[in-house]
Amino acid sequence: MLLDGKACSKVIEHDIKAELQLLSVQPKLGIILILGNTDSDTYVQLKKKACSRVGILCDIHKLSKEVSAAEIEALIDTLNDDVTVHGILLQLPLPCTLSEHTTQLLHRIDPNKDVDGLHPHHFHRLSQPRCKSDDLFIAPCTPAGCLQLLDRYKIDIAGKDIVVIGRSSLVGLPLSLMLLQRHATVTICHSKTRNLQAKVRQADILIAAAGCPELVQKDWLKEDVVILDIGINYIEDTTCTKGYRMAGDVHFNDCKSVAVAITPVPGGIGPMTVAMLLKNILICAKYALR
Repeated sequence: MLLDGKACSKVIEHDIKAELQLLSVQPKLGIILILGNTDSDTYVQLKKKACSRVGILCDIHKLSKEVSAAEIEALIDTLNDDVTVHGILLQLPLPCTLSEHTTQLLHRIDPNKDVDGLHPHHFHRLSQPRCKSDDLFIAPCTPAGCLQLLDRYKIDIAGKDIVVIGRSSLVGLPLSLMLLQRHATVTICHSKTRNLQAKVRQADILIAAAGCPELVQKDWLKEDVVILDIGINYIEDTTCTKGYRMAGDVHFNDCKSVAVAITPVPGGIGPMTVAMLLKNILICAKYALR
């Protein structure tokens, strides 16, 4: 079975658009884009188009790659104070000259406008699920998209052995915490993990977020595994017009014969991530209106 994130995202967008029409304000997203990264430019345009489809305003604040961290902080402060802006997104990754400032810049964003869910306030809520609070909680977009896709295909998580390849603060770590909250037994693997193949073979559900093209092979898997492939990689391919093709962290053509369900790349987790961004903007706007 193909887990069609593109089709699911359209349903989610339809529901969000209907709910947005009931609000007394039109939500606005402010995106901070540091110029010089073609992939970032592409992703930002995809997000802007998605906002337009559901009726969310989107301002893109383009900054030179020579910009300083202090200048970005000043822009974040301005957006934090602007009551017409309901969500703020700092497009990652930052240039190498700014990468050491990534954490401090993400923490500068008002948690009530942090539509990526990367502020420590939100991570604390992930790590303390029983903490009762009326404060706003925003789930990171990609992990939330993974869970939403599993739910929409009625794939149960509770009690399952789930292997997550990747421990990044953006995806692997928060996703693992969210899976634990849903009563899964989670194994986190990474670049230093020994006997990776043996660990992957135990998975009822495999989630690959390693950033390594076609790392997972068919003989790594047990029969009827569910696979969520979060990887986005580009492989040289002279048969393609552009000279390259997009590939995930899982060898799709081989592994699909073993998996009971699998996400394609593209068209799997990517569209779900964008849909969850739209949902988070809606949540932030509703919280501001309370």
